[in-house]
Amino acid sequence: MITIKPFKGWRPKRNNVAQIAAPPYDVLSSDEARVMAKGNEISFLRITKPEVDFEPGVNIYSKEVYQKGKENWESFKGNGVFVQDEFPEIYFYQQSINGHSQMGIVAASSIDDYFENRIKKHEFTRPQKENDRIEHMFTLGIHPGPVFLTYKRHETLDQLIADHTLNNAPEYDFQADDGVQHTFWPVADQEIIHTVVSVFEKEIDATYIADGHHRAAASSKVGLKLRENNNDSSAAHNFFLSVLFPDNQLKIIDYNRLMVDLNGLSESELLSAISEGFEIEKMGSEIYKPKQPMEFSMYLNQNWYKLNAKPHTYIANDPIKCLDVTILSDHLIDPVLGIKDQRTDDRIDFVGGIRGLGELKKRVDSGEMAVAFALYPVSIQQLIDIADAGMVMPPKSTWFEPKLRSGLVVHEFGK
Repeated sequence: MITIKPFKGWRPKRNNVAQIAAPPYDVLSSDEARVMAKGNEISFLRITKPEVDFEPGVNIYSKEVYQKGKENWESFKGNGVFVQDEFPEIYFYQQSINGHSQMGIVAASSIDDYFENRIKKHEFTRPQKENDRIEHMFTLGIHPGPVFLTYKRHETLDQLIADHTLNNAPEYDFQADDGVQHTFWPVADQEIIHTVVSVFEKEIDATYIADGHHRAAASSKVGLKLRENNNDSSAAHNFFLSVLFPDNQLKIIDYNRLMVDLNGLSESELLSAISEGFEIEKMGSEIYKPKQPMEFSMYLNQNWYKLNAKPHTYIANDPIKCLDVTILSDHLIDPVLGIKDQRTDDRIDFVGGIRGLGELKKRVDSGEMAVAFALYPVSIQQLIDIADAGMVMPPKSTWFEPKLRSGLVVHEFGK
């Protein structure tokens, strides 16, 4: 069963929170982060992406960059930008945009649950990205951004959270520049905390990483390293910052692909090769979005095409082989376009559906890319089935929206 615990969070003062809170470190390039942080001395990007305080071209993995993050964090604490809660708490955190809302529980999750696979994964991590977060957290002594977890909805938790948030004013309630409303309730009530912790301990047998595999892996490995000098099981380094959402509230959107070239094929040769695995229907110049699983759209030379996977391209009862990303990879991207490893091949790029299919059209029309493919989103149940089976999804399979904001609360573990 799952272990979570309250913690004494470091939090911004209410009147500063909108200025401080920032997108996750891994959805912005260094240049984009510099633009966002410019003129804002208390942007949390100065903690999560401290290269913003250096000129472009700095080695973002250098010790001086990590040390600058630590310096900024100590300054934020010393200047009262962040203040620590007096007692261990949990927090309820709601995100809302365009009629969609999701309500999560912010708590510290156990690294033992991570290592013993009660916190289940669905993708591999990349060593460079994982090592970056290990060095960053180890230098700063904090978990600055939460791991996004999901669990199978539980009626007791739903009701308890609904009652508390209905009857108590939030501490934070602001709209970020991307239009997402962030609403946040610190929960000090010991009875509520005990109930939440007890439900996870006794009635929830797994949580699932939705987003943040690298943060989870890095946090857990930092904790394991610190155990060498302090094996107190209650020590903060045995836990990492997480937000846990019920599965029925989450929204996965499409994660689409663009290719730099056609692998030496002409347009007619490409269409002929694609027809081996897909029924092709030309849809014209108007943007066409896939309407169901195993249906894809392709944008090529100012025309949209509907591609329907033929029966031989998938195995219906195999959780990986029936995924749209697998079908597209195994029967088009690899054999037709010659891209074997989507993690490393620079001929392919990925665009989250939050940018819209117009972004695909724009990049192909500009000549930057030759062809684009849009996919139907993976479902939460598919993610859970794959994680339960101990399998991993192909690269860039899921894009969760809205993204969690960093800087609403920080979990400090020291060293």
